[in-house]
Amino acid sequence: MTHHLLETALEAAHRAGEILMARLWGELDVTQKGYRDVVTAADTAAESAILSLIRERFPTHAILAEESGAIDGDAPTVWVVDPLDGTTNYARGHPTFSVSVAVLERGVTLAGVVHDPVRGHTFAACRGAGATLNGRAIAASPADRLADAIVALDWGHADADRQRALHHLNRLAGECRTIRTLGSAALALAYVGAGWLDVYFALGIKPWDAAAASLIVTEAGGTVTTLEGEPWSIEDAAILATNGRLHPAIC
Repeated sequence: MTHHLLETALEAAHRAGEILMARLWGELDVTQKGYRDVVTAADTAAESAILSLIRERFPTHAILAEESGAIDGDAPTVWVVDPLDGTTNYARGHPTFSVSVAVLERGVTLAGVVHDPVRGHTFAACRGAGATLNGRAIAASPADRLADAIVALDWGHADADRQRALHHLNRLAGECRTIRTLGSAALALAYVGAGWLDVYFALGIKPWDAAAASLIVTEAGGTVTTLEGEPWSIEDAAILATNGRLHPAIC
């Protein structure tokens, strides 16, 4: 059953990616939906394509989507969807964004996909079956010293989240190799799974930002917790992902 869920997640993410690419660098209808938060017509079109496929194949499943919110929210199986993670980048023509689709059963992620349509990178994972990039197995990096680590973060929208992020960044910046900020939490987490980043943290994160990518990290051998080192769930607004070896040095 999990294999069929992953197949649908992959197809949905690719359909959404095609919509995003068709509209990228064109005339975008950009709307301010919150403090430091925007939405485009491409977000809603991509989400509609994803939801249509899920409803067609799994009509009894619930859905939690960034733009639509909770839909039929009582079923034990829930699809968690971000049709465009990195909307600020997308709205400026910055080619770093992704589509994220996850399937959870009673709060546990069974399958997840993060798709980067610009680069043709599709990260995927099934619980207990490892993580892949375009069908090939990936693994978190072997770095075991903070001095060798590439650390990434994303800025939350809220002022308080940014102040907290700066506190953690100030502690790490003097010890790590370098710092990166992508603007797409789902991609950054997937990069930890691929071994391209060693550490990633964010505050003010939403369930759809990390539901799929957190599974990709853990199935690739990495570790995902809260910033305090406690078990992470999609209800948590702060996340820390590492290659596993560096986790004790961060918490």
